[in-house]
Amino acid sequence: MNIETLYKQTQDYLYSFVDFSMTRAVRYSPEQFDLKRMVEFSHFLGDPQKSYPVIHVAGTKGKGSVSAFCAGALQAAGYRVGLYTSPHLVDYAERIQINRNPIPHHELVQLVDELRPYLDQGTQLTTFEITTGLAFWYFARQGVDVAVFEVGLGGRLDATNIVIPKVSVITSLSYDHTQFLGNTLAEIAAEKAGIIKPGVPVVLSPQKDEARHVVERVAVQQGSPIIEAGRDFMFAPLSHSFAAGQILQIWPKADQLYLNEALARGLAKWELIQLTIPLLGYHQIENAATAYAALKIFNIDGLPVTDVDIQQGFSQISWPGRFEILQNAPFLVLDCAHNRDSASKLRLALDDYFPGQKVIMVFGASEDKDIQGMFAELLPRVGRVIATRSYHPRAIDPQEVVELADKFGRPAHVVERVEEALDEALIKADQEAVVLVTGSIFVVAAARDTWYNHRKIENTHG
Repeated sequence: MNIETLYKQTQDYLYSFVDFSMTRAVRYSPEQFDLKRMVEFSHFLGDPQKSYPVIHVAGTKGKGSVSAFCAGALQAAGYRVGLYTSPHLVDYAERIQINRNPIPHHELVQLVDELRPYLDQGTQLTTFEITTGLAFWYFARQGVDVAVFEVGLGGRLDATNIVIPKVSVITSLSYDHTQFLGNTLAEIAAEKAGIIKPGVPVVLSPQKDEARHVVERVAVQQGSPIIEAGRDFMFAPLSHSFAAGQILQIWPKADQLYLNEALARGLAKWELIQLTIPLLGYHQIENAATAYAALKIFNIDGLPVTDVDIQQGFSQISWPGRFEILQNAPFLVLDCAHNRDSASKLRLALDDYFPGQKVIMVFGASEDKDIQGMFAELLPRVGRVIATRSYHPRAIDPQEVVELADKFGRPAHVVERVEEALDEALIKADQEAVVLVTGSIFVVAAARDTWYNHRKIENTHG
């Protein structure tokens, strides 16, 4: 039997356990997430997560980008870096990476085969918990120097939350997964702040006051120093373009007085750290500043990482599906925005990079998402909606998307298959409009795969 067949069977085995991400959320409650079984599983594996320093990243939006920034800088510093993120865009193995290389399929098959006797004893572990344990174990067996773990859901009861990191990070907080995390921003912030460990520094992205106050209160209770991007590390955008990405300046608050004096006296340009990032949109400026602050704190009690390392690592970062521009004439933009706040940031990015241009939106989302809130942000900027559906079992009926778009006064129709929806959108754009694919990581993944497959076919025929 070839390795890809074995790999597919291994994925099917992993998905045979409870997988909350693939199930209609109304059937479950937060009480079903329990760290006790994760602690027992980790003990069985030998507590591998204790064998390397960790950066732990939670948040509603931006946590994947911040994790990637941190991993990129640490790799540029010469370290062997584990990176654990979710969900995957194309391949399950993307979730577990070393130096940005996904775990080889044959190694994942081998790890799972070794665990089957334990897992087959009637464990109540979920798919995500097993995958998290595999990441802990794989990184230890491969001798990583450091690992960056992105929280899957929430924070307090997330499977990753048995780590004791050198620094905790909480990125932008907004409304998402409210059926699990709470209906107010304060409740959501309290769940996310559950990753804060006693005495461990926590780095915070710019936040709304309601969320920031909760995180600050928890940090005080835990005796954890709190460092805020935009307060303790100041930052400002310098430039942005399709070709060059974005450039920002960043400096510690302690230098602000000297900077003000230099500017007031008209002295030579103050030497501030400049960071170049390929990722587009102002929200990525905030993410880069957050990651920079986290790395500066990690530098104190984790591993040495210099500004040069950070500059190099950030400049080489890749994070597909986040305001990713695949082509021009017509422009094709993919973005995994899946709540109102991220939709608002997406609209700002559209205004920034495509001012005044018409937008045709290919949209599909999960039924538990705030689609009305997303449409309130996006549809004033969109001329036409093509409603589609991913393979995901929680995907909303596209006809409901059409009916909602109609309430916003926007023409919409259904094209069930993502591949056909993308083709139609590109034809209708006719090099004049921007085609935007958004609403769900699963829709974005399908569109991205379709586009790349078309290129392969064209190259083969060419």
